[in-house]
Amino acid sequence: MVDKVLTANRLTDGVAVWLNANGDWVASLQDALVARHAEAVVALEAIGKKSYADNEVVDVAVVEVQETNGVLWPLRLRERIRAQGPTMEYAPGYKPADPAFIAV
Repeated sequence: MVDKVLTANRLTDGVAVWLNANGDWVASLQDALVARHAEAVVALEAIGKKSYADNEVVDVAVVEVQETNGVLWPLRLRERIRAQGPTMEYAPGYKPADPAFIAV
């Protein structure tokens, strides 16, 4: 099985967030809780549905990641862009994505 994390977007500003081990939505993929077996993925999906229903986040998804040298790398380009920030200036305090991180 491929490792997975739970991602979504905050309602307040649309910024991509990930669920951490404390059950909080955080702005860094590197702080995300990693599901390494099927039961953990099922739990993440349930948490995502509840967070959506509670109007905490939108666009909830479980996405595949790979850990390399202690760094989480999304397998899909879309998720790499979301993890690193938009490809252009977006909002105050958020830099554009690092091209080396999103390169495939």
